[in-house]
Amino acid sequence: METRKKVAFYTLGCKLNFSETSTIARKIEDEGFDRVDFEEFADMYVINTCSVTENADKQFKQIVKKALKINNKAFVAAVGCYAQLKPEELASVDGVDLVLGATEKFNITDYLEDLTKNDISEIHSCEINEADFYVGSYSIGDRTRAFLKVQDGCDYKCTYCTIPLARGISRSDALENVLKNAFEIANQGIKEIVLTGVNIGDYGKGEFGNKKHNHTFLDLVVALDKVKGIERLRISSIEPNLLKNDIIQFVATSKTFVPHFHIPLQSGSNEILGKMKRRYKCEIYSERVNTIRNYMPNACIGVDVIVGFPGETDEHFMETYEFLNTMDISYLHVFTYSERDNTEAVLLENSVPANVRNKRSKMLRGLSVKKRRAFYESQIGTKHTVLFENDNKEGYIHGFTENYVKVKTPWNPSLVNTLHEINLTKIDSDGCVRIEFNPN
Repeated sequence: METRKKVAFYTLGCKLNFSETSTIARKIEDEGFDRVDFEEFADMYVINTCSVTENADKQFKQIVKKALKINNKAFVAAVGCYAQLKPEELASVDGVDLVLGATEKFNITDYLEDLTKNDISEIHSCEINEADFYVGSYSIGDRTRAFLKVQDGCDYKCTYCTIPLARGISRSDALENVLKNAFEIANQGIKEIVLTGVNIGDYGKGEFGNKKHNHTFLDLVVALDKVKGIERLRISSIEPNLLKNDIIQFVATSKTFVPHFHIPLQSGSNEILGKMKRRYKCEIYSERVNTIRNYMPNACIGVDVIVGFPGETDEHFMETYEFLNTMDISYLHVFTYSERDNTEAVLLENSVPANVRNKRSKMLRGLSVKKRRAFYESQIGTKHTVLFENDNKEGYIHGFTENYVKVKTPWNPSLVNTLHEINLTKIDSDGCVRIEFNPN
């Protein structure tokens, strides 16, 4: 009897990539492969790449080396955003056999023969304007939470961003298909679904191959709220101009959508926002945060911010710092600007020196620690529902409350993927809220 080939996956980047990796993996498994962990011996390693930051690009080479160290005869395939943007660059990396672009990655099995390593890397990468159709995806089995893709691509023209070049135009999954996928996830016993996409607030555009909106994001959340079997629904990053008040109001009354929003700001200076070609000003952002707080005082609000954008002076940066410092937010994701080919920003004058970028990044990361601590302290003494994850980390099991407070309690495998109402008691030295919890 022929031995089944083994395949392993590694995902760089966002929740959207995780959902697509899982879908690609299921397709390969259907072709007779057995999936194993990336640290294990495999006949083929598939790396889903990201190109949002320079570090993600550099990581790719390290991951290829890691795979070939486990099995130097393994077939190595690269898919994803970096594979679409710079296929030749990936193909030139020692040991890479196959590079698949934005549309080809979902048909990976069409490009697999006997998994013999190639002397010259094979590249299949479309023109990005050909990435105009939608492929639904969701993750199952990788984590306690499932990532459900509802939208892909972006029509925005932010001057620093390569995502439209890597993923194409904004397009959405049909509402019926999203609901079907959500139902399938719920039937697997998964308690929480995170909605993902490139620009999920633009949901409904391109739903049936046209450029108009057949549905809105509000239509989507209202419909998902009615799907039986889902305990929690979480919205991933959503643009402030697309996070309308009616969405906030609906989440506030929903039984399944949780009070957690991640809203990219990028800069607290209207002048820099203009140079970035963002579609809002700080005043709109502030209004969104205040509206969330009015309806959901205990909501968790995360923020994306970029430091060191060309032309960002010390005054611009301090404007951002003070704006964030005064805002009632919960944590920051801080990105240091890096030059990306084929973007408008790379041509702008007054580049910020690397040491200044790093200093500003460090300041905002410090502010994020303060904000998260203050948010956690505001939750001490309150009751929340925690969903426990499946990792044993130094004798503790961790989980997240519905409003994204990270908690820990002594390891107990029976808690994995279970929901429990708990009292938040004290913050431990590692920044988590430690609880003494006995489910019996």
